[in-house]
Amino acid sequence: MGPLGAGGFMVILVGGAPGLLMGIAVGFGARSWLARQRVGQSARLAKARVEEDLAPVGDLLAACLAAGAGPREAAEAVGRSLDGPVAVRLRHVAAELRLGGEPATVWGRLADLPGAETLARCMERAGISGVPAVEAVSRIAAELRAERGRAAAQRARRAGVLVTLPLSACFLPAFLTLGVAPVLIGLAGGLLGRN
Repeated sequence: MGPLGAGGFMVILVGGAPGLLMGIAVGFGARSWLARQRVGQSARLAKARVEEDLAPVGDLLAACLAAGAGPREAAEAVGRSLDGPVAVRLRHVAAELRLGGEPATVWGRLADLPGAETLARCMERAGISGVPAVEAVSRIAAELRAERGRAAAQRARRAGVLVTLPLSACFLPAFLTLGVAPVLIGLAGGLLGRN
């Protein structure tokens, strides 16, 4: 409806054949702009969902590793117990490892998710060399949780700034109209009245 409304507004505003041509151009432009905005928003939402899931996934992987499970078993258990893009990727990783996939290649698929690179490298090292990864995975999960907290605090600060902008847009004109203008009018009247 937005592109149609923008195009119709241009037709009414300009009128005639030029208005029709401009309306069509504005309508198509608005439609493509909205499509780009939707694609960008869906990508941001998918990234936010992945970032939201990573810290709990790291905690669960660390718990499974501490209980004695190997990296494949831990990925399989965590993938089955959760939903979301990270859990789906873990289920795929576990299935490929079970079928004999190369750990460096398979864990690289988890690393393709934004923010999961360090977790995937740690699990890959544990799968290849057998090095215990409990402490490293716990540390990575804590870092992911702390980063998520910092991002939330930054969004809250930004929201506070954005909330004050409309208030300043309302209060500044009111202050000028009710506070400064009467003083200036009184001063101008006093100066003009003396002449």
